[in-house]
Amino acid sequence: MFDFSKNPSHLALLSRYVAESCCIHLGEEKRYLFEARLGTIISESGASDIPEFIALANADSEGRLRDKIIDSMTTHETYWFRDARPWESLEKFILPELGSLLRKGQKSHIRILSAACSSGQEPYSIALLLNNLKANGQLEGVNLSSFEITAFDISPGTLLMASMGRYSQLEISRGLPEYWKNNYFEPTLSNTWTLKSNVRSMVTFKRKNLQDNLNSLGSFDLILCRNVAIYFEEHFKRDLFTRLAQILLKDGRLMLGGTETLLSHQDLFQPEQIGGSFFYRKKI
Repeated sequence: MFDFSKNPSHLALLSRYVAESCCIHLGEEKRYLFEARLGTIISESGASDIPEFIALANADSEGRLRDKIIDSMTTHETYWFRDARPWESLEKFILPELGSLLRKGQKSHIRILSAACSSGQEPYSIALLLNNLKANGQLEGVNLSSFEITAFDISPGTLLMASMGRYSQLEISRGLPEYWKNNYFEPTLSNTWTLKSNVRSMVTFKRKNLQDNLNSLGSFDLILCRNVAIYFEEHFKRDLFTRLAQILLKDGRLMLGGTETLLSHQDLFQPEQIGGSFFYRKKI
């Protein structure tokens, strides 16, 4: 394990490199996090100190070392239907409303974005709701292929897991009631569960950084950016939500995490209470 105490002044360099790579701002007082998440990677790289380690990462033309750093430093905490109340609002109000627009011919397709999707539970939760609404006759006359779900993350490791739609017993138990597992998953090897292909096929995964220009993704009727902005500094939050507003269609909605608000971005979004949960509608 790499000894961070040898050159404590180098931690500022590592903190800056991590912030530039994946937007996560950790002060030098978080040395324990750097030790826990990067200590082994630095040792295995053969670097004698942090400046040499950063130089190796920058010189890696294939980006493999940088990917390892990103995988280690980004937070992969996620589970199914996280914060139950807004998901109830999606199921009872927002998704049926979007389906009605399709049925009436007011829209030819509905586009939904899951930003910083981690290992896929969030976008797949949307796909599960849509499949269930269809099965219960609440999307009568609507083809599920008219819903396009795009999800992106910076971490190549979690994106690979997400694209497989295969989860361990622990992952499947985090927030997922038995009903969903019994109806939409199949048991697979090594005590894992895999989403049925008709659910998996509804989600397209892409690799993207929240720092990137997002316009190439197109425009969306609904954007989920949940439980991720809490790790960012205020100036980057402002920039991020401005860019999200740019790709949100007129009257489109933004869904945040249960403890997040946009009170400082009222020029961009209008809070809207739907079924006991707050969403943010793009201002015209």
